[in-house]
Amino acid sequence: MTQITARGWGWRHSGRRAWALRGVDLDVGSGERVLLLGPSGAGKSTLLAAVAGLLDPGSDGNGEQEGTLLLDGVPADRARTAGVRAGRARTGLLLQDPEAQTVLARCGDDVAFGLENHAVPPEEIWPRVDGALDAVGLGVGRDHPTARLSGGQRQRLALAGVLALRPEILLMDEPTSMLDPDAGEQLAALVGALLSDTRATCLLVEHRVAMWLDLVDRVVVLEPGGGVVADGPSSEVLEQQGAALAARGVWVPGHLPTGPARRDSGVVGEVLLRAENLQVSRRGTTEPVLSGVDLDVVSGRATALVGPNGSGKSTLALALSGLARHTGGDLVAQPPLLGEDTRLAAEPERWRPRDLVRRIGSVFQDPRHQFVASTVSDELAVGPRRIGLPESEVAARTDDLLERLRLVHLARANPFTLSGGEQRRVSVATALATRPRLLVLDEPTFGQDARTWAELVALLAGLLDDGAALVTATHDGALVDALADDVLTLRSAAAMTGAAG
Repeated sequence: MTQITARGWGWRHSGRRAWALRGVDLDVGSGERVLLLGPSGAGKSTLLAAVAGLLDPGSDGNGEQEGTLLLDGVPADRARTAGVRAGRARTGLLLQDPEAQTVLARCGDDVAFGLENHAVPPEEIWPRVDGALDAVGLGVGRDHPTARLSGGQRQRLALAGVLALRPEILLMDEPTSMLDPDAGEQLAALVGALLSDTRATCLLVEHRVAMWLDLVDRVVVLEPGGGVVADGPSSEVLEQQGAALAARGVWVPGHLPTGPARRDSGVVGEVLLRAENLQVSRRGTTEPVLSGVDLDVVSGRATALVGPNGSGKSTLALALSGLARHTGGDLVAQPPLLGEDTRLAAEPERWRPRDLVRRIGSVFQDPRHQFVASTVSDELAVGPRRIGLPESEVAARTDDLLERLRLVHLARANPFTLSGGEQRRVSVATALATRPRLLVLDEPTFGQDARTWAELVALLAGLLDDGAALVTATHDGALVDALADDVLTLRSAAAMTGAAG
């Protein structure tokens, strides 16, 4: 097994002034299980990528490095190359974004891809593929198209690809972020059994801290732009420094943030969007994911779409946003959302982009899918410019959102170089920039630390108080408790329940 050693290590992404990490001193012994914590932007994902040997500090690489980061005395990037040449996996990394880890069109082929690249003997590949798919409980066969997987299913597939490699160091970045709570607990148990079996070293980044505490030996806390600020047994670190860590945005059991004061959910606003007997299918298929959906989206109220992975939350959200065609039933915008433009069709899916962006703001499950500009500031300006606002108003709205979502220091950064939590806040900001009356958000709190979570929830609550309507697809129970007036629980194409809250 492999030992990790960092001395004065730091990394700065290309084109960025600030260091993602600096002065990191860390020793992780063979077989240890370490939970990495820290505020959003603390460099947790960067450290995992570095240990995996994926950062290139060369003159034509993707950043600048200082200090040393070694695996058994060998620089991490060289150790990774040597591992591949030897037909084994020194490290296995589960990325924060599972779609970025999906490379082939069929599930079995996708898991086999890494094994083939590591020169695993052909006769061993398919038994290991099948074993990994069974272990993660994906629930589909080798030939199932990866394009037809939900976000949570993609996360399981990506984990299967990592587990099939049987790495000496297992690196996991928010492995339960897109899983429902039950699936998250199952995955934690699976990883625990795997580590007990293989005695692999493990570095884990996760904001659902409580479900992993029985599995890890240590907690290491990172500071944005700095190094290690806390390191020790999990119970000791969290008990002695819990309040201080929570104040810096670290998710600490017993010190969790609370949402804003509840609004009067009895207020009846205007119906902005109405779904009747709605049927939706995933892109490229006609088989319904959901059917029989009846829903009124009302101004000043928040509706939460909840349910297990694969139940159709993201697909329904795209349809409600006007970004995907429904395959049955009716989905119509009511006069308050149509406004005075009588030329608009009632169905949002038929609107021109300029009309759609003015009236419905969308936050995708993968924030990178909505990035089109090379800087954060320009990204926030895209919508306001598209609807024809003067540059003075564009600048005012952009500056306000940068300030409110703690993005000022990232205004000139490329959105694709940000951490997952930072990318999520940018994607929310782009949806708010045109000030639409309806917001449809898919996992809007993904990747947030405790402080930015509370600030984001307060911002959304303020929009509701101003008369906007929210529809949120989420696994975040705390978000549902804080904001939701109505909860729609999705189960399958044939079964669905709704409840007012």
